[in-house]
Amino acid sequence: MSVRRLAEASLQPVSFAFNRANAAAAKQWINKYPKGREQSAIIPLLMLAQEQEGWVTKAAIETISDMLGMPYIRGLEVATFYTQYQLNPVGTRAHIQVCGTTPCMLRGSEALMDLCRSKIHHDQFHTNDKGTLSWEEVECLGACVNAPMVMIFKDTFEDLTPERLAEIIDLYDAGKGASVTPGPQNGRITSEPITGLTTLKSEKAILKTTRDRDAKAAAKAAREAAPAAIVAAPAAPAQASAGPVAPSKASKPKTDAPETSPALETPSAAKVAPETEKAASVRAPRHSAANANKAAPEVEKVLKQRSGPIVKAEPAAAFKAPEAKGTQLGAAVKTAAAKTTNAKPTSAKTGNAKTGNAKTGKPSLEDKNRPAGIARPALVDDLKLISGVGPEIEGILHSLGIFTYAQVASWKKAEREWVDGYLGFHGRIEREDWVKQAKALAKGGVAEYIRVFGKKPV
Repeated sequence: MSVRRLAEASLQPVSFAFNRANAAAAKQWINKYPKGREQSAIIPLLMLAQEQEGWVTKAAIETISDMLGMPYIRGLEVATFYTQYQLNPVGTRAHIQVCGTTPCMLRGSEALMDLCRSKIHHDQFHTNDKGTLSWEEVECLGACVNAPMVMIFKDTFEDLTPERLAEIIDLYDAGKGASVTPGPQNGRITSEPITGLTTLKSEKAILKTTRDRDAKAAAKAAREAAPAAIVAAPAAPAQASAGPVAPSKASKPKTDAPETSPALETPSAAKVAPETEKAASVRAPRHSAANANKAAPEVEKVLKQRSGPIVKAEPAAAFKAPEAKGTQLGAAVKTAAAKTTNAKPTSAKTGNAKTGNAKTGKPSLEDKNRPAGIARPALVDDLKLISGVGPEIEGILHSLGIFTYAQVASWKKAEREWVDGYLGFHGRIEREDWVKQAKALAKGGVAEYIRVFGKKPV
């Protein structure tokens, strides 16, 4: 949008005031807005000032701003933003706005602009010698089907030719603009086809009143014709009086009708009756939570059950030391850890510090690849947020001195292999990527976990 500035100071009047009619109209506009929102009336008030003076002056902007209790800069922002406001003097009798958008351009609006240049002024927003006429090119004026068109004040003149526009300009210049009828200038009505209406020629299909009137006339004609038809028809023999008639079942819905039978809709050449189809059908088994949780072995490995009660049992793959069977796991783990720590190296038959327990295949707690543990801190991370770590596994990790996400995130490959062997996971730590999960949780908790993995921790 081009920069819009106020007119030069030499052209600006000293003051502005609404006349009596526009002052009353301005008051009505202000009253349309709720208390405290009266400043929204600046747009219609600026239009009233333009209609009164022909253009929007600096004095008018300041006067209206004072009426609405708003700073002058706010009023200037509105007046200079909207192109509907003329900030310079225009023709006293007509300011012609020529549409230059694509439909009008294709229909000859350039010829209309050339006419304005020759009859009014070569440049836009300049008045003619007498100061009665001016012109400008504008964007779409909203009657594209009747292109090309111009707007003078609030009236549009459509279906123009250069010759017709020249006549309109001369009439406005002579002060006879009120004699020009707005709208299409080639004889057609509104936006109907130039050759005349081809559809909706009758009101019968449009107005409900005409349809109701025709329906009443047809019903009346049918009633008048009914007696004649009865007389012309031969008399039917009277039926013998009979007892009460049983109710009919004609309206009862046929749920097993051949038209809706799945057996008869199949492309098979052998067709079956609905009764036979029903007898051979097998009902769906009732829902069973226990059966629903049974699936293929690879699905059964999933820790989270699909339905039924939530059983907080340890995973099938969780490590459970032989000495902990039948006792509380936490106490057993602590006891086993203390015994293993204080134990002296034994022979190869029973295992040693480097190879661990040869019978169970569990690595030794004194192995150099065991992750370094720390004393239990005051704030312990919830290791169960790592997928694959349950309450029992968390207890084992605590017994090893693992209490924080940062410790898990720092595990090297050898340390991960040691923990995987100690828990008997057979590569599960790598598959579930504990290190990546721990890094996300250590960096930003659950929010960072969701950002990295796209889901909440399970």
